[in-house]
Amino acid sequence: MSPEPRRDPSLADRAVFAAQFVRAPLATASVWPSSSALARAVAGAALRTAPADPVVVELGAGSGAFTGLLADRLGGRGRQLAVEINPVLAHRLADRFPRVEVVPADVAELAALLALRGLQGADAVVSGLGWSATRPGREDSLVPVVARALADDGVLVQFAYCATSWATPARALRAELGACFAEVDTSPVVWRNLPPAVVHRAAHPRR
Repeated sequence: MSPEPRRDPSLADRAVFAAQFVRAPLATASVWPSSSALARAVAGAALRTAPADPVVVELGAGSGAFTGLLADRLGGRGRQLAVEINPVLAHRLADRFPRVEVVPADVAELAALLALRGLQGADAVVSGLGWSATRPGREDSLVPVVARALADDGVLVQFAYCATSWATPARALRAELGACFAEVDTSPVVWRNLPPAVVHRAAHPRR
């Protein structure tokens, strides 16, 4: 029997993540992976109303801070895809989580990625993407892209840092979530994260 894959990012994983941030800060978005406290809040929001065998897609999986916990909660049920455009991070994810379908691609092609795998829609999409990748308030924003790729009862879970809640992209994201989804709620502040963050959960995409 093969050993259980390591769930939490190791010091080496964190160092690689930080190095990728230095090389491409706009793409990586954060200098340090998300905490286990934030991962629990994100996974709970994503799977709260998921069906028995859900299709769960993670955008910008990075070091796998959310990937491992989602895999644990799913326990082999359904399908789990982790989309990560950075080839170094994608390779490490594939090594750590052999049962997760790691997709080294642009998240803008989400609908096509699902179709190529015979999936009509995702039940939950977890986004670890920063503002530069999500592009809220712009014509090429990913929020409508994700909404169209979700099942009728699907949810989008996006975390956001409290320190930037005043910024134009943060306000644009909240506005787009309200325009693209019938139900949007925001978690209490997750203080045990660097920096502190909240989790937006958007459900029932508008068609």
